[in-house]
Amino acid sequence: MRQGQRLLFVAVLFAVLLNYPLLAAVDRPTRVAGVPVLYLYLLLLWLALILLTAWLVRKAT
Repeated sequence: MRQGQRLLFVAVLFAVLLNYPLLAAVDRPTRVAGVPVLYLYLLLLWLALILLTAWLVRKAT
């Protein structure tokens, strides 16, 4: 049951990080290495979600 609670926490955390106020905060016309900051934020967040979920699931087995 503890793994389920951790995965639920991760889901809620990423739901909050993908909510409008935070997306609006990173939506700027600036670019990092030619990539808009919003796209970079979304890509890194998506990567972090995948890695964290894989780590939690693998740790439990």
